[in-house]
Amino acid sequence: MSQTDFPNIDMVSNQACLLTFGQVISDATSNYIAQVTQGLKSLAGIVDLVPSYTTLLVIFDDDHYDRFAIIKAIRHTIDAIDPNDFSLIDSREVVIPVYYGEELGPDINDVAAHCQLSVDEIIQRHSDTTYRAYAIGFTPGFAFLGNTPDELHVPRKTTPRLKVPIGSVAIAENQTAVYPSVTPGGWQIIGRTPVNLIDWGSKNLALIAMGDSVRFEPISRDEFLVQGGLLDGF
Repeated sequence: MSQTDFPNIDMVSNQACLLTFGQVISDATSNYIAQVTQGLKSLAGIVDLVPSYTTLLVIFDDDHYDRFAIIKAIRHTIDAIDPNDFSLIDSREVVIPVYYGEELGPDINDVAAHCQLSVDEIIQRHSDTTYRAYAIGFTPGFAFLGNTPDELHVPRKTTPRLKVPIGSVAIAENQTAVYPSVTPGGWQIIGRTPVNLIDWGSKNLALIAMGDSVRFEPISRDEFLVQGGLLDGF
């Protein structure tokens, strides 16, 4: 990634513009977006910043900026950023305990059959991988994590569930995620974490932020229960 890879800036409303950093999902693109997001946080008049895989939505106060002023401010901020300097990126490693298995992962046997692997091999490959939070969305605290190993790529369910329990760990295509609240969902559920991914009283709201590294750690049924996990929802 270099400064010649300057994002396109398009106005999408009188109070928002969209920065597009190409079409390729990669760690380099994600790092650049994280740096720009961090830099724009210091600008007065910025209301919200919504980063995603290859884009950054900038929502601003239209009493503070018109379309020309916001583009000028964004370009000035980005000009001062070295895309290869990651020292300002506020990222962490988040470890999420998971009780894998059919009891709380009703799709794990179907996933194993689709991937032509044993259930133990599904668990091992899923938990041996370190993922990156490429985007936050769908519901508060829902982090889209990639990339799953090629051998774990599975399609979404043909018929989505109307209610997926809190903490469900799921995979679909080349991504994995944890459902932070009870919602409909079409991903393949392979386990559950006892960890709450949303803290409404915290500054950041969610346990996982964009750019974080995430690992899943297998735990037993007893460990799951001791950590506050619930065996309900299905």
